[in-house]
Amino acid sequence: MATVLLVLHLSIVTGFTLRILLRDDYSPQARLAWFLVLAVLPYVGGIIYFLFGANDLGRRADERHEKVFAQIRATETRFMGKSDDVDRLIDPHYRPAFRYAGSINGFHPVAGNSADLMADAAATTAHLIADIDAARRHVHVLYYIWLDDRTGTDVAHALIRAAKRGVICRAMADGLGSRAMIKSPLWQQMQEAGVRLAVALPFDKLIRTVLTSRVDLRNHRKITVIDSTITYCGSRNCADPEFLVKAKYAPWVDVMMRFEGPIVAQNELLFLSDWMQATGEGLDDFSPAASPARDGFPAQVVGVGPTERPGATPQLFSTLIACAQDSLTLSTPYFVPDTTVLEALCSAAHRGVETTLIFPKVNDSWIVAAASRSYYGRLLSAGCRIHEFKGGLLHAKTLTLDGMVTLIGSSNLDLRSFDLNYESNILLQDRDVTSAVRDRQKNYIERSDPVTRDTVAAWPRYRRVWNNAIATVGPVL
Repeated sequence: MATVLLVLHLSIVTGFTLRILLRDDYSPQARLAWFLVLAVLPYVGGIIYFLFGANDLGRRADERHEKVFAQIRATETRFMGKSDDVDRLIDPHYRPAFRYAGSINGFHPVAGNSADLMADAAATTAHLIADIDAARRHVHVLYYIWLDDRTGTDVAHALIRAAKRGVICRAMADGLGSRAMIKSPLWQQMQEAGVRLAVALPFDKLIRTVLTSRVDLRNHRKITVIDSTITYCGSRNCADPEFLVKAKYAPWVDVMMRFEGPIVAQNELLFLSDWMQATGEGLDDFSPAASPARDGFPAQVVGVGPTERPGATPQLFSTLIACAQDSLTLSTPYFVPDTTVLEALCSAAHRGVETTLIFPKVNDSWIVAAASRSYYGRLLSAGCRIHEFKGGLLHAKTLTLDGMVTLIGSSNLDLRSFDLNYESNILLQDRDVTSAVRDRQKNYIERSDPVTRDTVAAWPRYRRVWNNAIATVGPVL
């Protein structure tokens, strides 16, 4: 029996080791993490690798994605901007970041946009409901988490009212994050009222998903588009800040921005790309319209996900960080960077950029909390400033550069956003908007505890060992 178990052990480790070595899309760190898991837990590790080892949705999904975006690029180029406009619209210091963002899925800067930073969750909901109630042609919404709480119910009822007066309403929710909503009577009520519904990455073909991909690749986007004239972008799901599914971490502190201008059409096309992939409908079924241009700032949509090229998100963040001249401030609830982003942050601080990082003091993921803090010592030694927000779970994903450039959206600085999730962001250049976001970031800092090198040095050894151990297997988690 011992010999059989030994042979089985060696077969599992050898087989999965060869499979890992044959994958060109793994970083050396990811390979080492998987080798460690397989060596320590060969049987359980083999099952984990089988379920979660692939970072893509499979060949069919890639082909469908390429087909959808080829159609969008061929027929809707008037909305996507031109790469040549980067030199005309963007300050030379930040052109590399805007050019890189445009290379991901073909959205380039478009001028003539305006934006309002929502004051809080209540203001966001009030504006959103009012905009839906004023809709005349169509409303498109996509949420990763949609709960049947007060906010989720109010949005659903607004869609029902709009559909009943003849507005075309399309609502999509992620199959995992919104699983309770999708099974709820409220979802059924929307369908009966005429709201067109779709599920992103559903679980109706679980066996195929397990065999060809992994179950935790999700659509993490938060998109709302109304009449091709208004769009919302930010970190907030369709849920109350009390976030009843994880109430002990509440309130969840989010940031949302309401946009008008040509950027709306780009966000609508990103939504439509997901809708087309989920439903099989063609672009002929839609009628995106150009929002009137006005005096306003340049901006572009940045949509990333597992069907885009590997490494797009960390490369985007590292390019943005490298463009910083004087100051860089970012907030994120989940900070598990890869080497690219970690080195970029340290490099920015070393060259004199005031680099400020804001994370939650209490995180809903103990794994992320431990992994995040494993990087504190190195970041602080480089000169970064770290603040831990203590007024709830800071869920806002923001990045500002030099009081000039802002990135806002759904992307975290963690390996899930880098490799596994579909994310939606807007990158813009404007002093007034960036000033408003920086004021919000300063508010977060005022409600935070500073973390210093002495703070980290005072941590007990067992805590440091734990943080570093979790970070070591971070690419697996």
